[in-house]
Amino acid sequence: MKWYKIPDIDITQPFIKKIKAGSKSICVVGYEGDIFALSARCPHAGGDLSLGWCKNQKLICPVHRYSYNLHTGKGSEGQNDFIYTFPVKIQSDGIYIGISSFWDRLKQALK
Repeated sequence: MKWYKIPDIDITQPFIKKIKAGSKSICVVGYEGDIFALSARCPHAGGDLSLGWCKNQKLICPVHRYSYNLHTGKGSEGQNDFIYTFPVKIQSDGIYIGISSFWDRLKQALK
């Protein structure tokens, strides 16, 4: 897994911001004191999730109001979809997001 430092963000206030980590667009969310990293594109209609909002521990897509659990990425009941989530590390020098390579994911699947 490769860790990417994200640009400086004021984590004292709630936020939703799209960043690049490697070749991926990631939606970074600060909600109720926690920081989450999720896919930035809605699988339903391709909406930019960083333009959405949070409610009840879910990220809401601005296009068709589909919602995704901030912790798991699982879509709400009846959606039958999900978005990827990424690990977040907070260190003294900044916030980092972990991106697994194809080979990392393959090794994990074969365990």
